[in-house]
Amino acid sequence: MDTTLEQAQQEIVDEFAMLGDWQDRYEQLIELGKELPLIAAEFKTEENLVRGCQSRVWLTAEPRGETVHFTADSDAMITKGLVALLVRVLNDRTPQEIMSTPLTFIDRIGLREHLSPNRSNGVVAMLDQMKRYALAYSTK
Repeated sequence: MDTTLEQAQQEIVDEFAMLGDWQDRYEQLIELGKELPLIAAEFKTEENLVRGCQSRVWLTAEPRGETVHFTADSDAMITKGLVALLVRVLNDRTPQEIMSTPLTFIDRIGLREHLSPNRSNGVVAMLDQMKRYALAYSTK
């Protein structure tokens, strides 16, 4: 990975700063979700569903060398954009980076205050699941 986790977060902050209002930002989230690589159908299982999300979110991870590679999908457009942001920042990072670096972009772009409580809880659930995968792969 060429960019640091902090640089990846700053890129998102810069992208969202260029958008005028939250309607534009929601549209950006939807576009990011459309750009998320498709997850193989066999991974859309009950086992890979993120618990705590109102929408259905499938999240998988696999170790790739020293890093963790994530794939994800959702049946809801904005939620898919949210998980796309998390994958963009945390994908192909070491377990230590994933577990120890705070994700400041969420507050810096104002995401937390513009999401419904259910979506906000879903973001926390997705992030927790990603950290659990990182923890699992850090011990192997």
